[in-house]
Amino acid sequence: MRYLRNPSTNAHYNMAFDQFCLEELDVDEPVFYLWRNAPAVIIGLNQNAYAEVNLPYLQEHGILLARRVTGGGAVYHDLGNLNYTIVGRSSDLERDYPGYLTYVIEALRSLGVPATLSGRNDILVEGRKVSGYAKRVWKDRLMVHGTLMYDVDLTTLSHVLAVSDSKLEAHGIASVRSRVANLRDYLPSLPGVEALQEALEDILSRHHADGEVLLTPAQLARINDIARTRFATWEWNMGRSPLATFERKQKFACGTIETHFSVEKGQLTSLTFGGDFLGNRPAEELARSLIGCRYKSDAILARLSTLDIADYFDQLTPDELLSLLI
Repeated sequence: MRYLRNPSTNAHYNMAFDQFCLEELDVDEPVFYLWRNAPAVIIGLNQNAYAEVNLPYLQEHGILLARRVTGGGAVYHDLGNLNYTIVGRSSDLERDYPGYLTYVIEALRSLGVPATLSGRNDILVEGRKVSGYAKRVWKDRLMVHGTLMYDVDLTTLSHVLAVSDSKLEAHGIASVRSRVANLRDYLPSLPGVEALQEALEDILSRHHADGEVLLTPAQLARINDIARTRFATWEWNMGRSPLATFERKQKFACGTIETHFSVEKGQLTSLTFGGDFLGNRPAEELARSLIGCRYKSDAILARLSTLDIADYFDQLTPDELLSLLI
């Protein structure tokens, strides 16, 4: 097994790096690399960003959203999180997949961490999750990548991953803390995540790696191009979102308005209004005018600016109606 270095902390670039190594890197033996992201939420290939992520919180705090090429759930990354990727050829997924993960588990154990492989896609330490991983097969190649939570901000993690109101009320931040753990608690001799990265690179290189793979300027330019044209685009991160339905309710000067709407591939596909609100014209007319609109604040506001909102909801402003939809 050989190794790569990826010093980038940009999530869009790092998603492109994974795709390039899986689909375009011409190396016969497996390769591994360790990498980190600045604050970002990484969603699975098949997830609806609107349903899984607290998007207003991300925007307010400058946290990036990125969609990866593997399945699984949404995860929060920051610079206290260390990620690993292993890519190789695989004619037998059942054999190679757990074998790749064994490299990571053995490296952690050699540092004194009692890591175990458990569940659908978890690495546990004393029953608490320290890593989640995912996989993808492309032609005859397999990629396994995952997280290692060293010193992740668990409070921010609890805010960025959206949950239903009832679940949030019942469990709150404590439920997140009870399920996951930071490796820092098990590695008191390491001064920080950089030291963990150096230690793991040394262990994996010493026991498993046959030398570093150096990417050419042309290959690095190709990764930048993939990041720019795919992973940094609204069409990839938001527009791929499968169907999700929402229900919201809020009281305004005109009365209580309830909305029921669906979002698919980044567009409003259905919308109904209900409630005890007052207005001069049937709200169904306004709802029909918004169907097909891109599900973004600026796009919805632009569409609302062409309509007389107060005709449908007494005294209601476009910004107030937007707060009910976004």
